[in-house]
Amino acid sequence: MKAVYITEPGGPEVLEVRDVDAPVPGQGEVLIDVVAAGLNRADVQQRRGFYPPPPGASEIPGLEVSGRIAGFGPGVSKPFSIGDKVVALLAGGGYAQQVAVPAEQVLRVPDGVDLVTAASLPEVAATVYSNLVMTAQLQPGETVLIHGATGGIGTMAIQLAKALGARVAATAGSEEKVSTAKAFLGADIAINYAEEDFPESLRRQNGGRGADVILDVVGAKYLPQNVDALAEYGRLVVIGLQGGTKGELDLGLLLKKRAAVVATALRPRPVAEKGAIMTAVRDAVWPLVADGTIRPLVAKTFPLDQVSAAHRYFDSGDHVGKVLLVM
Repeated sequence: MKAVYITEPGGPEVLEVRDVDAPVPGQGEVLIDVVAAGLNRADVQQRRGFYPPPPGASEIPGLEVSGRIAGFGPGVSKPFSIGDKVVALLAGGGYAQQVAVPAEQVLRVPDGVDLVTAASLPEVAATVYSNLVMTAQLQPGETVLIHGATGGIGTMAIQLAKALGARVAATAGSEEKVSTAKAFLGADIAINYAEEDFPESLRRQNGGRGADVILDVVGAKYLPQNVDALAEYGRLVVIGLQGGTKGELDLGLLLKKRAAVVATALRPRPVAEKGAIMTAVRDAVWPLVADGTIRPLVAKTFPLDQVSAAHRYFDSGDHVGKVLLVM
């Protein structure tokens, strides 16, 4: 099969398509003929040498795919059949024509979604639902602040939070993206972080209150401002480190607000945890996708042999929604 390898840490040019042996599904795994794979920030960090795969995971990048069931390893208990249209959450291996993955991390494609577009869903749906609902316990009527409004995570998070009955504030780096967050995605408040102090702007547009929940992909760079932006009993959930790993935390302000800071990562979790998250996604998110409440957004697709071009486009930050590789 054809698969993408990282020849050395660096830019998009280090991605190389190779002919390699196809995977053999192990105990409890299914084999998937991949139709499309989603690009994620973790793939970029792995390409740059900052985010190696967990022990035992494939060196091939790619954390989510869509495709068709092609085979089974021993001990698969989920009721799949050969040819079923599915999506899968991976620890690695998605930039390839086939992948073997624990059956717990595989779901049938939601109704009404074509098989290519479906590749945009598993990683973002699992990340957003597990963090906003399972970790932060976001409640109807609460205010949630979402950074990176027009990326894959942001577009899903805004739509899911609105569906849950939250008041949604979002940040973006241009007026065009701010307009998209409000007019197209449904954010109640959209803030241009390049021109405004987002904690101050949030309070001004939210009746003087901060955010009950903040979903943050930036990390250290935003830590002081995020704590400032929290409401009393607020929960800051850090899921990315685009702005660095070490920041200064004002514990006095955190204590005063009785607030919490939580950091989570999806990729290294055990199979059982990922399986529980995917089951929750199937039950809570898939119906919202099927009825059109949540729309999967694909910015652009690239063939596998143009993986370097796909990463250059992803790195530019010009996309709204997901960037996909098509096999």
